[in-house]
Amino acid sequence: MQNTYLIFMVNKYDASLKKQLHNPKKGYFIDIGLVREIGFFNSEDNGRLLENLVFIELKRRDKEVYYHYGKKECDFVIMKKNRIVEAIQVSWSVYDSDTRKREVNGLIEALDCYGLDEGLILTDSEEDLLEQDGCRITIKPVWKWILFKG
Repeated sequence: MQNTYLIFMVNKYDASLKKQLHNPKKGYFIDIGLVREIGFFNSEDNGRLLENLVFIELKRRDKEVYYHYGKKECDFVIMKKNRIVEAIQVSWSVYDSDTRKREVNGLIEALDCYGLDEGLILTDSEEDLLEQDGCRITIKPVWKWILFKG
């Protein structure tokens, strides 16, 4: 499926190429309809579909995409000129305090790891601006991010 560009595999970011190749990869379909038809989901998972949509848009924007995983996970880290320049989390909703905490903490870990001071959480419809641990976190609906290019 990778050879036909139906699915893309994303590596965990590591400075060592060997470690990148040996770590688990995350898969994203090029077509959300395929995810629904042949995806391996037992129930509807809107958050995962939204994450897939964000990946497709990042590919469309020709971004070099990885994911971060240390003690926590960040869905996407973007590399430009051999340096991570952006960190993005995707969640259907961060209304629930446990979900918000998980998403923010994963993002902050990535921001700290790569020396960034701003991060982005993309949601279905929520919008907010947070300051935490010296980091500025923008929460915005995916549709606004897509329409306004960032």
